Amino acid sequence: MTTRVAIIGGGKIGEALLSGLVRSGHATRDLVVAEKHEGRAKELVDEYGVRVTDIADAVEGAAIVVLAVKPADVDAVLAIISDVEDTGEVERLTVTLVAGLPTRRYEDALPAGAPVVRVMPNTPMLVGEAMSAVTGGRYATDEHVATVASLLESVGKVLVVAEKQMDAVTAVSGSGPAYAFLMAEAMIDAGVGLGLTRATATLLAAQSIRGAGVLLTDSGLSPVDLRAAVTSPAGTTAEAIRELEANGFRHGFYEALRANAAASAALGAASSASDSES
Repeated sequence: MTTRVAIIGGGKIGEALLSGLVRSGHATRDLVVAEKHEGRAKELVDEYGVRVTDIADAVEGAAIVVLAVKPADVDAVLAIISDVEDTGEVERLTVTLVAGLPTRRYEDALPAGAPVVRVMPNTPMLVGEAMSAVTGGRYATDEHVATVASLLESVGKVLVVAEKQMDAVTAVSGSGPAYAFLMAEAMIDAGVGLGLTRATATLLAAQSIRGAGVLLTDSGLSPVDLRAAVTSPAGTTAEAIRELEANGFRHGFYEALRANAAASAALGAASSASDSES
C-alpha cells in the first residue's frame, strides 16, 4: 500500500521535507504540495516533478498531511482540511511542523479523534542534517509516531519526546542553529579584527563549528571531555575560555534558552486561551 503525503506550504521547510522524501525514494506520484503562490509552485514542479495544487485538492486522498505554514495561517488551513472528507485507505494523519502550537490546538479543530503528531524541526533540514523532535497527540498511536519519524529520517536525525518537553526542545535545537550562526558571526568578526580576511575567517569558523559537531555526535565523548582535550593548562584556549566565562558566556546561554522556552510556552498558552474564548 502506498502512502500519499500532502505537504501544505511550499516554503523552505516544506521544500526541505519534499526534497528529503524524493531523495529517500518516495515516489513523486505519491507526493503533492499545496502552494498558493504561482511562481513558487512552478519552481517546485520544475525541480521535483510533483503535483502542486490547492489545499483541499492536496488533502483529498492523502494518508499524511504535513502542515509547514506560518502559525498565523494554521486556523485557516485546518478549516479547509476539516471540510475534506477522509476517503483514504487509512485514517488521515495530520503532522505539524509549526512552532509553539500544541497538538490539542489541531485536535480541537479537526474531526473528533483525528490523530495529530507534532514535530519541532530546525533549518539544517535544508541540507539533510535536521534535528527533529516528535511527539504524538491524544489520538496518535505509537505507529503514527513511528511513521512520522521514518519520514523525517530522510532529512536528518529524529528523537521522540513527550509534548511537555517541546518548549525546551525548541530552545535547544529548534533555535539552536541561530546560536551557532551568532557564534560564527562573532568568531568571524574577531578574526577580521585580528587581521584575517573575512573569507578566511569565515572558512575557519564554519569548518571549526562543523567539525566540532561531528566530534560531539560521533566520538562518544562528552563536551566536557572534548573541550578538555583542546585546553592545555595555561594555554591559549584556556585563556580564551577564561575570558568567555568571565563575560557570562554560560549564564548568558542559560538565560537565553530559558527566555526561548518561555516564549514557546506563551505561544501555546495564547493558543489555548484563544480556543477557550471562541
